[in-house]
Amino acid sequence: MIGKNKILFINPVGTSIFDEPMKEYLNEHKMDSTEIEVTSFQSGPLHLEYYSYDSLVIPDILKKVRWAEKEGFDASIIGCFYDPGLYEAREVSNIIVTAPAESSMMIASSLGHKFSIIVGRKKWIPLMERNVINYGMRDRLASFESIDLGVYELHKDEEETKRRLINASKEATNKGAEVLILGCTIFLGFYRTLQKEIGVPVIDPVVAALKYAELLLELKRVSGWSHSKIGEYESPPAKEVDEWGLFK
Repeated sequence: MIGKNKILFINPVGTSIFDEPMKEYLNEHKMDSTEIEVTSFQSGPLHLEYYSYDSLVIPDILKKVRWAEKEGFDASIIGCFYDPGLYEAREVSNIIVTAPAESSMMIASSLGHKFSIIVGRKKWIPLMERNVINYGMRDRLASFESIDLGVYELHKDEEETKRRLINASKEATNKGAEVLILGCTIFLGFYRTLQKEIGVPVIDPVVAALKYAELLLELKRVSGWSHSKIGEYESPPAKEVDEWGLFK
C-alpha cells in the first residue's frame, strides 16, 4: 500500500509571486497520497538568472530543507533548474531532496538515447552544462537550445513563447535529440503543447522533480533506500552544527 507523502517545494527566490501557480500545477500532477506545500523566501533575488544570485540563495535553501525535516516533511524539492544547493541539502538533512535538472535528466535518459535542454537565455547554459557533466550525462546530451526569453517573459505572450519553443525543439531533434527537457521551472504547462507538436517526450522539470521525489519516497518506504550517508552526503557532526549555530 502506498503511504502518504508530505513534500515541500521551495521556490528559491525572494518573492511569493510563483507560489500559488506552482502549488496548483503540482497538485495537478501529484499522486493522491501526496500532500504539497510551496514556500519562497521573504527577501533575496527575484529570479536566479545570474550565477551570483544563485549562490546567494543557497544558505536559505539549506535552512529551509532542515526546517522541512523538523516539521515532518518527507521530502523537499529545490525549485530551480540550476539545482542550487542540491548536494549540500542532501548532506545536511535526512529527508529525500530532489531538484529539476537532475530529476529531468535521470528520467530523460530512460526515455531516449539523447536529450536536448531548451533554455530561456544563453546565459543559463554554461552552469547547466557543468551540471550535465557532473551528473554523468555528457554523452546523452544532444544540444542546448535558447529561445532568448527571460524568466518573467515566458508567460507574457504565451503564443510567442510556444512558437519559439517549437522552433527550438525542431532544431534539437535535427541534432539527434529523442527527448526534450524544458530548462526552467517557469516553463510550467508548455510541455503538453510541445509534446503534441513535436512527437517526442517533453520533460517538464517541475513534474520531473515531483515524480522523482515520489519515486524515491516509495523506494525508501518499501526498500529502505535513501541518500547514502557515507562519502558525498555524509552529514556534518551535529555537535559542530549546534555549537556554531549553523542553519538557524
